[in-house]
Order: sequence, then C-alpha cells, then structure tokens
Amino acid sequence: MAVDIRNEVLRRVYMVLFLIVLIALVIFVKALKITITDGETWRDKGKNLYVAHKSVEAERGNILTEDGSLLATSLPFFEIRFDLNSTGMKEDDFYDNLDSLSYCLANFVDKAYTVGGMRDHLLQNREAGHRNLLIKRSASYLEKEMISKFPLFNKGQYRGGFKVETKPKRSRPFKRLARRTIGRVKGVDNPFGLEARFDEHLTGEEGKRYMFRAPNNTWIPLNDLTEIEPQKGDDIVTTFDINLQSAAHEALLRGMNHHQAESGTAILMEVKTGAIKAIANLGKTEDGYFEVYNYAIGSKYEPGSTFKLAAIMALLEDGHVDLYDSVVINKGKMKFYEEEMLDASKESLTMDTTTVRRAFEISSNVGIAGLVNKYYGDDDKGQARKFIKRLKDMKLHLPVNIEIDGEASPYVKEAYNPDDKWSGITLPWMSIGYEVELTPLQLLNFFNAVANDGQMMKPYLVSEIQHFGHPVQKFKPTVTARQIASPETIRKAKILLESVVENGTAYKLKTSKYKFAGKTGTAQIDYRKFGGSRKDVKHSASFAGYFPAHDPIYSCVVVVRNPTQNGFYGGEVAGPIFREIADKCFAQKIELHRALNERPKPKLVSKQLPTYSVGNKADLMQAMDYLNLPYDVHTDTDWAILKSESDTLNVFKRSISEEVVPSVVGMGLRDALYILENLGLEVVVNGAGKVKLQSIKAGTKVQGQTIKLTLK
Repeated sequence: MAVDIRNEVLRRVYMVLFLIVLIALVIFVKALKITITDGETWRDKGKNLYVAHKSVEAERGNILTEDGSLLATSLPFFEIRFDLNSTGMKEDDFYDNLDSLSYCLANFVDKAYTVGGMRDHLLQNREAGHRNLLIKRSASYLEKEMISKFPLFNKGQYRGGFKVETKPKRSRPFKRLARRTIGRVKGVDNPFGLEARFDEHLTGEEGKRYMFRAPNNTWIPLNDLTEIEPQKGDDIVTTFDINLQSAAHEALLRGMNHHQAESGTAILMEVKTGAIKAIANLGKTEDGYFEVYNYAIGSKYEPGSTFKLAAIMALLEDGHVDLYDSVVINKGKMKFYEEEMLDASKESLTMDTTTVRRAFEISSNVGIAGLVNKYYGDDDKGQARKFIKRLKDMKLHLPVNIEIDGEASPYVKEAYNPDDKWSGITLPWMSIGYEVELTPLQLLNFFNAVANDGQMMKPYLVSEIQHFGHPVQKFKPTVTARQIASPETIRKAKILLESVVENGTAYKLKTSKYKFAGKTGTAQIDYRKFGGSRKDVKHSASFAGYFPAHDPIYSCVVVVRNPTQNGFYGGEVAGPIFREIADKCFAQKIELHRALNERPKPKLVSKQLPTYSVGNKADLMQAMDYLNLPYDVHTDTDWAILKSESDTLNVFKRSISEEVVPSVVGMGLRDALYILENLGLEVVVNGAGKVKLQSIKAGTKVQGQTIKLTLK
C-alpha cells in the first residue's frame, strides 16, 4: 500500500516536472525567435514607440536689399519647458530649490503668479507626473540665459529638468515697408510674396535629433546635440533700395491721407535694367493705411488717359499723323454712334481744332479718340485689327512675369470678337484708356520701354541667391522686346511726354531743379460710357513717367483709387506723389545730377566778375592769381580799382590825395581805415562788408573831421 502511494507521488512529480521543462523550452524557443529571428523588427517598433528621430527646423535664409540691409530675417527665440519628473532629478534637489525657483519664476518670468502660487503650481504638476511644463513660449536669448541660471535649472536638462527648444521667428526690421512684396509663409492660409516664391531656397534642410517619448506623449531630447545638423537656408538679395522704398512709402502715405483715398500704389524702376527699386501698396482700413494687398501686381484697372500714349504711338508708327498736324476738338464734344464723349480740359471748350501735340498735352479725349476712330474705325476694311496689332507690338497684352505669384493678366480686346463685347464704340473708348485693363506694373513696364529708347526690359525683384555670402545663382537684366516701336516714334513720344509736364496737364508739377516726363491719367471706376449718375462716380488717378528727362534713370508710376477729398484728377492726386518720390531720388542719388564739367566751360561775363573792387594793388593781384582769373595791369600806384570790360579784368589807378578826403567806396574796411586814419580823420563804422556810402564827399578838404562809413 505504501509503495503504491509512493509511486503515485513520483508519477505526479514527474508530470509536473515535465510540464515545467516543456513550458521553459517553449519560452526559450520563443525568446530565441524574438531575439534572433524577429529581433530587428521588434527593436524598430521599440524605437518608434519610445525613441524616434525628430526633425530639427533649419534657420530660414534672409531677404536682403541691394546693399545688404535686412528686409526679412529669422531671429532666435526659445521655448522653455520644465521636466518636473526627469529621471536624473534627485528629490532632494527639487525640494531644496523649490522655494527659490518659485521666487525667480514669479518675479522674473510669469508675474501672474505669486511666489506661493507658483510653488503650488510646480508641486501640482510634479504630482501629476508632468514632464513638459511650459515656462516661457518665446524667450529671447538674454531671457533664456537668465532663466537657465535659476536655482535647479542651473543643473541642466537631466538633474534640473531645464529644457530648451529653439523656435526661430520671422522678423521684418523695416516693419511695414514692402510688406506684401516681401510676403509671408507661416501663419497664413495662402503664402505670398518673395517668401512664398523662393521658399525652397529660403527653407534650408532640416536636421535630425533623437528624442524619447515620456508619459503624456511628451517627446524629450536624449541629448543637447543633433545627429544631423540642419543646413541654413539661402539668402535672397533683392533689387530694393531701402531709402527709395521708404521715400515711396512715405510719399504715397501722405498722398493717401490728404485725399482720403481707398487704395494706392507706387512703383519705382530702373530704366536700363528693369530692376524694381521700390514698391509701396496701401489700402484703407479701420486703423489707417496698411499694405493689405499688392495692388501693384495683383490689381488691374482701366488706366484712363495714361493709355493715350499707346494710342498716339500707334498713329505715329503707322504714319497717320505727326505732332503738328491738325486735329478736330469740336469744343470738347463728339458723338460716336449714340454715345457722347466729353473733354475735361477747359481749353478744349474754346477750340474747334488744335495740333496733335497740344491735344496730347491737354489730354483731349475727343482729339485722341477722333484720330483713332478716323484711321482705324473702318469696319469694312478691318482697320481695328491694325490698332490692336500695334498694341500687341508694344507688348501691352502680355504679363510681365514678375517673380512673385498673383500677377493679374492684362486685358486687351480682340478686334470684332463678340466674346469681348466688341462694338462700334469700343475703339474710341479704348484709345482713351477704357475697355482695356492693366496692372500698375504692366503700365509702368510700357512707359519704361519708351524711356529706354524702345527697348523693353523684364521687371525683376531678385538679383542674386547667396549662401553665407557666396553667390549661388545670379539674375541678370533680361530684354523682352528689342524695339516696341521705331526710333522716330519713340523720339516723338518722348517729346510729347516732356511737353505734358512743361505745358500740359502736369505743368504745375514741373521744377527748375530737373526735368521729368510723364502722362497724367484720370479714369472713372466701373466706367460705362459716361452713363450713370455723376455724383456716384468714383475715380482712379494716375501718373506714369520717368526722370531725368534728358537721360532717364528711373521710371515711376503712381495709381490712387477713389480719392474722396482735395481733387480727383491725376495731375492733382497722383502727380504730386510722383514728384515727391522724384525729389527724394534727386536728393539721395548723385548719378541723377549732371556733372558741373559736363558742358564746355562758359565764358565769364561782366556781371559775374568782381568789378569795382577797390584796394591795395598787391592784395587785388594776389586774389586774382589765387582765383586763376586773368587780368591786365594799367597802373604802378599802390592803390587800384578793378574794372571789368566784357570778359576781361583791368587794374586801373586809384589816386589818393593827402589834402582832400578820398573816395573809399568799394574798399574793404581794413583798407578804408588805413587810408582815412592816416589822413587824421575819425572813422565811425556801421554794417559789414564793403564801403557803400561815406558821409563826407570825396574832394572835401581834410580838417580832422569825423567820417561815417556805411558797409554792406
């Protein structure tokens, strides 16, 4: 009986042992499979769950002006967080520094908390297991350095829980200047401007950094170093001149405020290259005028009278008219079919006819439209197609393809095309700048080509891409049309544009300091062939031109939409803004001034010579020698007088008697005192300069009198 019990116990023990060995074997095999066969897969999964390569944002490249001034740059800001449960932090360290850390944070970082409140805040977050408590979101470098020296934080990332992540912030040092053209990428639904167009170059290459995932899905850097360093983005060098940009912005802002306009734009471009030196865009908001939209590039409008330059150039190019041909004005009124066209010029109201040149100077709608309709309005012969072809020869139907996105396409109707709503009155109205649409930059591109003797340049904003100051890519001036019209037509067009300023609608803008050329423009917004109530009409005022007129260096266009105060004509709204920009350019740019020795040296005339100067002969001769003025000497006395005859200086005798009072008129005070006091006269002096009057007549006997001299 005892043997059976023993055998039963052993059997059960062996079964248990067998099961244990079998289970151990299964575990061992499974472990081998996990370690060897599937090891790499599980290790990768583990890394993805707890350790990962996270991207490190690269420093974005700068946008610079032509002289290297910063238009947009990335400033280093820091996001500071506190790992309250860092694995390397000792409990004694935390509690020993808690009070002093709370004091520093409450007084120097977040003053919304009292010291006690900050202490409770830190304790609550530690007890909740937080490992990523925000301390300051956008700390400057100096703030970051200060906070890193706070108690506990000064022990570093693991012992002190101090975590820092660099968060670059885009900054524009010149604030509002060219804001829409510079553009923006982050924080907007639709990136725009140079920032968007050159984003690939500016962005750079991201770096990589190992980070581990802590509880609450918080990622914490494993160390302070990056495994793959980010590569800084390239810099973009623009064609902007920051001084001219500031001048354009300020001039436009003053004009907008004076006229309380809806929106406005001003563009300044280099004639020979097409380099844009300044773009200002202002729109009216509740808080004042700001760059809310790039009107220069994205907004097209009916240009009005500035387009008359294209119409007159078409007529000149086809040989239909010359500058002094006669044109019918008909006292400023003319009907085209059932629509009546009117002139704004008061001068037109008194004339039946005038010359082509004068019609352009006073911006006669009737005169220009009548000519275009006369020579291109024969529908039976399809003459209108020739007019449209001339406009296309001037590239007015093409965009300029500027580097930034959003350029509006120009609109030039096709002759007789029903889709364009071509009618019998389209041609005359198109000739004065209606039923055609251009952006301000497209209009300026046309005027710039005229200033550049007919050669059209592609407007551009970026001259170079650099990497740490070394050129990566350069952009050179590009010719888009060798000749938009014949040299003779261009020559006559320039005469017309200069005469507009000298004798026409812009005569109030001219200055004696320099000459410029251009054309005023005034258009009714949503113009419908002069229909509608006049009191509801809104206007667009413009001025396009170039300077200096004799050798153009800059071209400029100003467009102001819906001015509501102090006038609405182009010459009184946009013109003064153009003139102010031109004045600032002349004040700042030496190349705009003609050299003094550019022309042959003129002969001096009598009124420009130091005639009737009286004094000691030796002194007078020394002065003439110093000034390199040729002279002839006709006396051997000590005292002399200079007299000019034509363009020659002569030194003649001046007699001084010891018995009578001499004439000292024309002398300097020193010589006059020397002579009179040596004769025993008492001298009283009034004024400064040379002697103009003496109280005792010359020739009076000397008797020790007192003589009063008046100097001027």
